[in-house]
Amino acid sequence: MVFQPIEIWGHWGAPNPWKVCIILEELGLPYMIHQLEFSDVKAESYVKLNPNGRLPTIKDPNTGITLWESGAIILYLIEQYDNDYKFSFKSLPKKHLTQQWLAFQISGQGPYFGQATWFARFHSEKLKSAIDRYVDEIFRVTDVLNRALEINGTGWLVGDKITYADLSFVTWASVGRGLLKELNKDAGLEKYPKYMAWMKAMESRDAVGKIQSSMAKGRTAHGL
Repeated sequence: MVFQPIEIWGHWGAPNPWKVCIILEELGLPYMIHQLEFSDVKAESYVKLNPNGRLPTIKDPNTGITLWESGAIILYLIEQYDNDYKFSFKSLPKKHLTQQWLAFQISGQGPYFGQATWFARFHSEKLKSAIDRYVDEIFRVTDVLNRALEINGTGWLVGDKITYADLSFVTWASVGRGLLKELNKDAGLEKYPKYMAWMKAMESRDAVGKIQSSMAKGRTAHGL
């Protein structure tokens, strides 16, 4: 079946839109990116698409749906287009365990890694206590993932294959690693060998490498 390109609204350096793009790439779906500046997301034209005024948003002409929130978008793309269950599972308990890890990414990784980046790079004053708190959260989340990978023992979070849950962690993990390097704390990641091997396995994939390269260029160009 030939699909029309899915439209996605994002930003050159924002991890959440690129997270969705990884799923689009892995599923082999055509898509078109509308890159916005952060100042544009409160414009009336965009708020009509996404009343929360955040990125990403997608519009799928194949089904007519407009959807926002990266986790909801990923679940939609998987349910709608991963018909062969290449990156998901059909039955219990793996189906819900995969959803569990996506929920952890949304609530546990993205927000904390984002706050660490904000307080270390962009806040108007350097608050050591805030920076320390959120950098500690980067390591805590990394430890959770490392332990889970040790327990599962396959190199992946659920079952014996890569899923959308694994892939959802890539972009923010890259941002976190870059921040730790900037703060001279990246050596701390060596304590988590399962996590590091997991990231290496994902970043070696063509789709992931393509998106990681685009995001890195965008973040550099926009001072992120």
